[in-house]
Amino acid sequence: MTASAQHLEHLLELLAGAGPVIARRMFGGAGLYADGIMFALVANDILYLKADAETEPRFRDAGMIPFTYTGRGKAVVMSYWRAPEHLYDEPDEMVEWARAAMAAARRAQAKKPATPASPAGPRRKLPTRPK
Repeated sequence: MTASAQHLEHLLELLAGAGPVIARRMFGGAGLYADGIMFALVANDILYLKADAETEPRFRDAGMIPFTYTGRGKAVVMSYWRAPEHLYDEPDEMVEWARAAMAAARRAQAKKPATPASPAGPRRKLPTRPK
């Protein structure tokens, strides 16, 4: 799972209209965060947006698939779905989909019990696009 710096920078530019977004490297890819909550995943320069029961039908209708990886010998399906390619050419629509993913991430976060801070400390943040 990789995410090139150029692709991440381009995504941050496209998502600027959705509000402050930061990228954090993880496992060779990156997570995209708004208000400290991960709403997107970038793996192999493919954008996956957070989905839930409310937003998943939109991804299915667009013919998209969820992010899947192999863990302990079996497929693990995550709640991040591939973003349609046409969004890269439609910045306003990209922002709309990103905001829906942010809302899904906030709903998921609200369902989780509070957890203590990581003993490893804060993660290094990639630069964000200046406004």
